[in-house]
Amino acid sequence: MNITHDTVAGDWGLVCRAAAIAAAAHEGQERKNGTPYIQHPARVAALLAWAGGDDSLIAAGFLHDVIEDGPTDYDDILEACGEDVADWVVLMTKDMRLREDIREPAYIKQLTDGAWQGRAVKLADQIDNWQDGLTDTATLEKRRDKAEWAIQIAEQDGELVIAALRDRLEALIAM
Repeated sequence: MNITHDTVAGDWGLVCRAAAIAAAAHEGQERKNGTPYIQHPARVAALLAWAGGDDSLIAAGFLHDVIEDGPTDYDDILEACGEDVADWVVLMTKDMRLREDIREPAYIKQLTDGAWQGRAVKLADQIDNWQDGLTDTATLEKRRDKAEWAIQIAEQDGELVIAALRDRLEALIAM
């Protein structure tokens, strides 16, 4: 029997495929603090797991930056991880072909109007960015604004995953 991502609910292989794609896409990339970039999506995925996300949401956490940061596209994610994961990753992807003054409002709209899973990934992303940048006081206000924006767009979401992530981010920025 040939088992694919469509065959088994709760397929851990999906998470492994996503992690492998993210590792390849971020090969050689570093965060501003010099750490390997792959650590960021791995922590985002771990936060989503901690909050109770399913395998598809964890996979989206691994992949949330791959379209923006490299040659991986929607079709690559669709083939490896399925439509839900690919759609959620696209929600997290800014259209870099647009001017910034158009790009940012379009990004806000797509996250606000899209599936709650995109906002869950955004919250986990902001938690990791907040924790990773606590020593950088020069960008603290900018980070706080982004964190507060992520909380705001997820205020109406009642899913337990969102609530756990939102509460954690609120606690972090209140410190």
